[in-house]
Amino acid sequence: MLDVLDDVLSEALQIVFCGTAVGTVSAKAGAYYAHPQNKFWKILHETRLTPELLRPDQYRDLLNYRIGLTDFVKTHFGMDHQIPLSKLAEMSRTRLRASMLAFRPKFLAFTSKTGGQKFLGGARGYGEQVERIGDTRIWILPSTSGAANGAWRPEVWHRFAEVARA
Repeated sequence: MLDVLDDVLSEALQIVFCGTAVGTVSAKAGAYYAHPQNKFWKILHETRLTPELLRPDQYRDLLNYRIGLTDFVKTHFGMDHQIPLSKLAEMSRTRLRASMLAFRPKFLAFTSKTGGQKFLGGARGYGEQVERIGDTRIWILPSTSGAANGAWRPEVWHRFAEVARA
């Protein structure tokens, strides 16, 4: 199966952000975090991970700031509950681990608790996790999706940004 959106990865990345899967609006737009209610681009700028507020169609420009993008499940799109995660978890885990070992970013930051928990194999809280992939540190961040507004905690994103910039 083909990837819904290509990874945005290169050598010498500081951070790779990883969603569970591309949302429906993003799949149609051909751009990461494209739903107008998604807070991803705003929080990147607010936390000073990007010096300017980027638009979804500028997602490849993140490489200029040593930031990459991927998803846990690359071959499906939709909301987390629409993705057959139990069927795809092992293949997705293997693919993501291999990508992180190949590109060796300093941080892998899941932009959804679901994606992070499926990758790590169990219930987890927000923040830095004890596991690593090689030297890559793993974080789980609150989802920026408008559908997850009830779980939105920007202070976790700010704490992550402070650690990532240090």
